[in-house]
Amino acid sequence: MAKIQKVKRVKVGPEDFAYAEPGDLTPVEQRGKIWLKRDDLYRAAGAPGGKVRTCWALAQDAKGLVAASHRHSPQMHMVARVANVLGIPCHIHTATGAETSEIEDAKSYGAKIFRHAPGYNGVLIARARADAASRKGWREIPFGMESQDAVDLTAGQVGNIPKGAKRLVIAVGIGMSLSGVLWGLKKAKRNLPVLAVAVGTPKPEKFIDKWAPEDWRETTTLIRAEEDYSTHVHAEVDGVLLDPVYESKTVKFLKPGDLLWVIGIRASALKK
Repeated sequence: MAKIQKVKRVKVGPEDFAYAEPGDLTPVEQRGKIWLKRDDLYRAAGAPGGKVRTCWALAQDAKGLVAASHRHSPQMHMVARVANVLGIPCHIHTATGAETSEIEDAKSYGAKIFRHAPGYNGVLIARARADAASRKGWREIPFGMESQDAVDLTAGQVGNIPKGAKRLVIAVGIGMSLSGVLWGLKKAKRNLPVLAVAVGTPKPEKFIDKWAPEDWRETTTLIRAEEDYSTHVHAEVDGVLLDPVYESKTVKFLKPGDLLWVIGIRASALKK
């Protein structure tokens, strides 16, 4: 049977927020021979996951929010939901192409979607940055939540990693969550091996070099997922549904005694 800590919910708006108080640690569960760090149980504005913790912090006191997002990335629905709860407008810059569940979700929360071709990440980021700069009081929520806030808020979550964990496994987009975890481990003086499975940016090393401890390669093995980023994979760990684009692609690499850091899960997956 899973060892599950009770979810703490704090009412701070029109939707329930979980683990919203400073210092709240999302739980660690033992599922069979695997540990799960359930950062997907953090919830703000109805959106789940540790990335939303950063989005919520960055959005405070803004007059509007702007973000660049891949068509299959949960970033857009996080930003849209946060803006909706804060009662401010939201612009999302993404690539041309077929509608996705994430685009539909962002629209349903009032986001205005801007499509660009070519839809390279650099193009989307530049368009979003210019949009935010042209509107007084609006704030850009950075691509991949790239910020010191993301590092610091994630680092604070390593406090309940069990001593029995033999290795930490984490999915990597641009590497912000990984960087935060590595700083948290370093500050806690935990010499825990890390397997980082890259599922997003082709070369996340440039971001990890910027944000993680300088010696990150001494403890971290970085590999690429076998599937393309936009490929959805269904996977669970002892009944816990994993994000189809991120954590699901790490399951084949898990070994007994591993701790899988579950960064989040897209809201569209929870609807199914």
